[in-house]
Amino acid sequence: MGTVEEEKIDPERMRILHATLTAGSEELFQTVLATDQEVLRTVLKNKNLHIDHLLSLLKRRDLSEELLKAVSLYEKRQPNRKLKIALIKNPNTPGAIVLSLLPHLYLFELIDVCFLPGVTPDLKLAAERTIIQRLPQIELGNKITLARRGTADVVAAILKEGEPRAVEAALKNSRLREIAILQFLNGTSPRAETISAIARHSKWEGRPNIRIAILKNRKTPSIWFTLYLPKLKTEELNRLKGGQRLSSEQKKWVHDEINKRH
Repeated sequence: MGTVEEEKIDPERMRILHATLTAGSEELFQTVLATDQEVLRTVLKNKNLHIDHLLSLLKRRDLSEELLKAVSLYEKRQPNRKLKIALIKNPNTPGAIVLSLLPHLYLFELIDVCFLPGVTPDLKLAAERTIIQRLPQIELGNKITLARRGTADVVAAILKEGEPRAVEAALKNSRLREIAILQFLNGTSPRAETISAIARHSKWEGRPNIRIAILKNRKTPSIWFTLYLPKLKTEELNRLKGGQRLSSEQKKWVHDEINKRH
């Protein structure tokens, strides 16, 4: 009859794990530097563990997904904003956990996530979507700050809303793309003052596509027709005259410019 050899228990390892389990608060700050993942899992069972230990632990970039999942479960039992942010910032935290934490962040915490060094495209996109979903509820002051600091996609979403002061702030954002301005000008949100803000802006006023988009908008003030029409080629004027979006008065200005050239 065969016998099964009992698994040998390493006394020294048992001593280390027991010491980890019973360590005091100060000792735990040293223990979270350990390389042994089992020791780190034991840290989470220590009754003296508190948030500062975990924040120190999450600065490490060599943690296993299993350990990070255990930390996220701890955070669920004892919710803490700093711990949420630290979990999100750790590059090894599983994507599902990160996505579950994003809705709990404040607006500008989400912006910080977008600009984390090495942030993945999926995480950045998820943070941007969370911000954009909140835009209707964001007060104007924060929206203006967001327009100055936001990513290209966030700024484009703010621009689409058409609020004049937010538009002015968005135009100063170096991440704003020309396509976002063209989409805005071709949409229903522009007002005379926001169109003029774009037309006056040193970075955008000389862009040919933007000038044409400005001239195609029926809300564009007459001053921009006066300034831009003489600079257009005749074929551009003819295309503009045939557009369906211009008011009858605007079409007359285009027609008059064409007649001048004949």
